[in-house]
Amino acid sequence: MSFVKKTPAVEFFDAQFQRQVSAADYALNPFEQAALPFLFGEVLDLGCGLGNLAVAAAQQGCRVTAVDGSPAAIADLQRRAKAQNLPIAAMEEDALRIRLDRTFDSVVSIGLLMFFPQEIARQQLARIKEWVKPGGIAVVNVFIEGTTYLAMTQPGHYYLFSETELAEAFAGWTREYQKIESFDAPNQTIKRFCTLIARKPAGSPTDTSARS
Repeated sequence: MSFVKKTPAVEFFDAQFQRQVSAADYALNPFEQAALPFLFGEVLDLGCGLGNLAVAAAQQGCRVTAVDGSPAAIADLQRRAKAQNLPIAAMEEDALRIRLDRTFDSVVSIGLLMFFPQEIARQQLARIKEWVKPGGIAVVNVFIEGTTYLAMTQPGHYYLFSETELAEAFAGWTREYQKIESFDAPNQTIKRFCTLIARKPAGSPTDTSARS
């Protein structure tokens, strides 16, 4: 979802976003609705898609850096941010190559990490944790085991997390919200998600290695 090269995921979501733009469909999905009340301050939205959450966060006073690999999504988000004079910096960027020299109060990754192989998905999860300021919030949403709808993925380039993996990765953080959900998908398949919202301990040191 946040790639620049033309992977099946990019093509799938870019086409979907173009349809949503044509229909002016900017409703928050259930994961974004869950995340919004927890977002504050400087927000990094990785794999922002159309940027509906970025817009909603900016409207409630956040300053947002929004990143996605879909040209259609980023162009439309830039248009909407300008029209509404919102503090959103929207960038078309490959999530694997992005380099940031700062940390954020809130870091969001909804529907992104599952489009990487296992090792890379776990590396990206570690980077997300490092980008969060002490006392800040991480929002992570991923496919989990039991998901059978993989039409948008590239063979060998996706990862189904275990049901407990996110909670284990954020051990020591305050768990603000966690939910596992299943949704019916085309051709009698299933999408299973885990959404975790966790707060970094206020006394945590800031590790800048992920941003170099």
